[in-house]
Amino acid sequence: MGKTDWLEVLGWDKEQLEDIRNAGYAYIRQGKYEIALSFFKALVVLNPHGSYDLQTLGALYLQTGDAELAVKYLDLALQLDADHSPTLLNLAKAKLMMGKKDEGLKLAKMLEKDPDRSISRTAKALILAHS
Repeated sequence: MGKTDWLEVLGWDKEQLEDIRNAGYAYIRQGKYEIALSFFKALVVLNPHGSYDLQTLGALYLQTGDAELAVKYLDLALQLDADHSPTLLNLAKAKLMMGKKDEGLKLAKMLEKDPDRSISRTAKALILAHS
């Protein structure tokens, strides 16, 4: 039996997804990460191939201290968008949080020359903090 297409069942389109995403981001901006998690969990069920929602869900799990779930969703996001530097950086942080120092540092070292200075600076800081 295949997976249920909840958008089809509900008769929803991208507009409804965007409404849920905007509500979730409003909670992120307020620092209410636990509430935002509910919105992004729903988005991932409704749109399981949306790399952006997977990336955000992984980042929220990281922010709330659940490194294992962060890794799960960040890995899923990277299967869809393998070169997304912010997701790779969050994965490095999650690996370090889990005590997987070698894996986390390997990712950070890969990102320390990223063209996005905020990514490269954070990667360098992770390397300094964990070396």
